[in-house]
Amino acid sequence: MPHRTTRTHAVGPRGRGTHRLVADALKAAQPGDTVVVAPGRYQESLELARRVVLVAEQGPGTVVLAAPPGGAPALRVLGPDCLLRGLDLEGADPGDPAVTVTAGAGLVLDRCTVTGGRIEVRGPEGAEPGDFREGEEGTSAVLLRDCRLTGARHAALRLSGGARVRIESTTVADVDGVGAVLAGTARLDVTGLRLESTTGSGIRLRGRSRLRMTESRLTSPGRAGLLLEDTAHALVTTTRIETPGTAGLHLGGDSHADLTDTRVLRPAASALVLQDAARLTADGCTVTAPGANGLLATGTARARLTDCRLEDCGFSAVHLSDRAEAAFTDCRVRRGAEHGFHVAGSAVLGLTDSTVGEIALTGVAVTDEARATVTGCRIDSAHTGVAVASPAGTRIDRSTVVGAARAGLEISAGGRAVLTGNRVTGSGAAGILLDSGSEATVEGGSVEGGSGSGVVVWTGARPVIGGLRIDGTGRNGVYFAEGAGGLLTSCDVVGTRLPALHLAAGAAPRLRRCRVLDCPAAFGGDGSAAPVLEQCDVDGVPLAFVGALQPPAVPAAPVLPGAPVLPGTPGVPAVPLPPAAAPAELPTAEPEEEHLDDLLAELATLVGLDRVKHDVQSMVKLMQAVRLREEAGLPAPPLSRHLVFAGNPGTGKTTVARLYGRLLKALGLLRRGHLVEVDRSALVGEYVGHTGPRTAAAFNRALGGVLFIDEAYSLVPESGGHDFGLEAVATLVKLMEDHRDDVVVIAAGYPADMARFVGSNPGLSSRFTRTLLFEDYSAADLVAIVEHQAREHRYELTGPARLRLLHHFETLPRGAGFGNGRSARQTFQEMTERQAQRMAEAVTPTPDQLSTLEPADLPAPVLG
Repeated sequence: MPHRTTRTHAVGPRGRGTHRLVADALKAAQPGDTVVVAPGRYQESLELARRVVLVAEQGPGTVVLAAPPGGAPALRVLGPDCLLRGLDLEGADPGDPAVTVTAGAGLVLDRCTVTGGRIEVRGPEGAEPGDFREGEEGTSAVLLRDCRLTGARHAALRLSGGARVRIESTTVADVDGVGAVLAGTARLDVTGLRLESTTGSGIRLRGRSRLRMTESRLTSPGRAGLLLEDTAHALVTTTRIETPGTAGLHLGGDSHADLTDTRVLRPAASALVLQDAARLTADGCTVTAPGANGLLATGTARARLTDCRLEDCGFSAVHLSDRAEAAFTDCRVRRGAEHGFHVAGSAVLGLTDSTVGEIALTGVAVTDEARATVTGCRIDSAHTGVAVASPAGTRIDRSTVVGAARAGLEISAGGRAVLTGNRVTGSGAAGILLDSGSEATVEGGSVEGGSGSGVVVWTGARPVIGGLRIDGTGRNGVYFAEGAGGLLTSCDVVGTRLPALHLAAGAAPRLRRCRVLDCPAAFGGDGSAAPVLEQCDVDGVPLAFVGALQPPAVPAAPVLPGAPVLPGTPGVPAVPLPPAAAPAELPTAEPEEEHLDDLLAELATLVGLDRVKHDVQSMVKLMQAVRLREEAGLPAPPLSRHLVFAGNPGTGKTTVARLYGRLLKALGLLRRGHLVEVDRSALVGEYVGHTGPRTAAAFNRALGGVLFIDEAYSLVPESGGHDFGLEAVATLVKLMEDHRDDVVVIAAGYPADMARFVGSNPGLSSRFTRTLLFEDYSAADLVAIVEHQAREHRYELTGPARLRLLHHFETLPRGAGFGNGRSARQTFQEMTERQAQRMAEAVTPTPDQLSTLEPADLPAPVLG
């Protein structure tokens, strides 16, 4: 059969082309023909039933194919191998398809736009999704190259059945719904996707659908960046998910995701969420500043993370519960508002060769029936290094805990653990704390320095400790509380400030082949202790124990007025705390006394907040007057110290609350002045009878200081009705009355919502009589915050950069996502990242260049 010559068909206004309508040209076209469309707007519903090429004569932006009213799409593809180049396709209704591709058909969109409707691709039913393999190119029935999809409702792209779609260098933006939805056995291959501003999730996968995505960026999806359900699978590399409205990645059902070199930045909720039987592997990924957890895993979910970073988490960096399992290798967790790792329920954690640092609470907390294996890790600057309260059996091997404010390693009542070859340095209260009812085995390792005792063995505890070296501790080497015991074998106690061993009444440990070197005394205590000594010595002299202990012949340590009497202090009878109170009451170093004038000066240096600073200064003067009246024997006027902080996020409410507590302590109106920050999740339980104890526990932690309740209005449902939050409110009201002189409560939240909170309970309205209004920061204030951040991190802004930054904040939209001071700090972080990229391209940058921020380092929108 002779080869048929393909033809070109022209479409245009009268006198410009052979055809006036694109549909007429398509009817005349044979397979392989080309239809060239002159500039203009064509309101037609087109069908491509054969292989044709449809192009804009003068390129992108010149031809609009608009669907007529009535629900028909602008383009319906029924045949294979169709190509559209440079055309704008416009749907009649954003909620309807603008383009449909039926099963068996094929389409390439090259440099096209689709607006006001979605692309809907239906594949053959029953097709297998297939697995992604390294190096596999992938095939597609639909290819989008250099396209833009915008203005759709529900979804911009919908794949069903066995649809196959490939996307290259394409933008999906401004979608009132989900960016892309996959169902059935659909498969989507994505390279260079830019997804921006969806009200729903960025990409949602259901059924057995598959996604492979690389070198892409998902910005500000209204919900999760990626949402996987059922048995869906996603393979994601070199991708950024920025500021999602909920999670960066949310996995449920039996779904599975593999992430490589992917960043999740500033999600409003947890960054990585795994539920049910979902599975996640992540390699070389970064999670930054999530509003909640870095990783949250529940059900029977499993996660494996290697060489990953989790930073600045609003809650615990990793929270595992139910029967979830997670393994972390060569990972880094830094700066967390709660725990580094919280393992609860019957969850299992494996943590290897990783670092955890600057954590507000515990580096690794193991509770309920959970268990953990921590190997070769470093935990730095946490309140407690590792705390084990689970009987399931936890192992801590060859790890280092540095600078824990409380205890380096703590085994609580009912906890069971084996500690092997660990090093604990610089702990505030105890290197190793073994609580009543704990079961612990310590093999080798060391406890060095710190202001507390090396090992504290509480009442009734019976640990087995072998080969441990305790060196240079600020108090005793080992403190045995009343009735404590256990076995110590081949241990060295060296250079302690107080006696090497403190033995309270009834303590009866067994010491075998232990040595005491360069300590002021071998024993201290005042009770009827009965240790058993076998082949032990003091500075080379055999050690013997004779009768009841007397105060050692060493100078008594000075006891400052008001300072706590610590167990084991020379010359002072030991008064151990009750067993139940021991874990919460271990002594820590008292903070230095702060002067009122210094604190008021610190208040004055805060950026902006002029009205708030004036109100606080006025309250301080009032409280000074009250204090003077009390000292003069006059009755004090009625005064409520509880406050409402009303303001948008990022306006400095927490900073002022913390300073307010310190001011009250300086005035002598609070014992400690510390801040305990909570929200609804910390106060409200999940079942009947759970809320009261949770609220009381949070309140008790704040005694002597300030309880700061963020988003307090969330305790009171807008719709009324029964809610556990109301129980929390009632509990708070009673506790505020019971402890009215020993705590200050600050309720914070949006101005429009705080009146509803205060009015929800008569007890609240009578106690919260003063509201401080935190106004949004001005553009100049935000510049000052960035400059403050820059000084703290040894950067300096040039004059042009400062002016451009001011313009950036003046033009920055102040919608729901605007974070005031948080937005300023995020801008500074982005500036340092951009500057680092510039410096990486410089051959030999000077120190001045490394510390200078230029206009080019500002966020991209400013430069546009």
